[in-house]
Amino acid sequence: MSRRPDRAERGSATLAASGVLGLLLVLGAALGVVGAMVHAHRVAQSAADLAALAGAHAGGVAGADPCGAATDVAAANGARLVSCVAAPSGAGTDVRVRVEVDGPRLLGQTHDLRAEARAGPAG
Repeated sequence: MSRRPDRAERGSATLAASGVLGLLLVLGAALGVVGAMVHAHRVAQSAADLAALAGAHAGGVAGADPCGAATDVAAANGARLVSCVAAPSGAGTDVRVRVEVDGPRLLGQTHDLRAEARAGPAG
């Protein structure tokens, strides 16, 4: 025989379900921000790697500007070049770059993401 709930207990499942759904919504939003930050960092690291390689390649060509090439490649990959240091080495040019991309602007997140890379001759 089933027991009928008291009037005081009616609607308690609705309240519990609403609480669980609210918690899942907050958790999903937080995971979305984390995923967007990971994606932005990958974009920054890829742009830094490609900019450093372009700068090192340009440094091996007579009369080419390594930091100019790095700036162009970083911009083409959605990043801003923050710093570039090109130093001649024995077999070519050693280039170190730092780039920055806009971070996700979700849930009050305001940080930009940076990445660094180095390219040049081995050793």
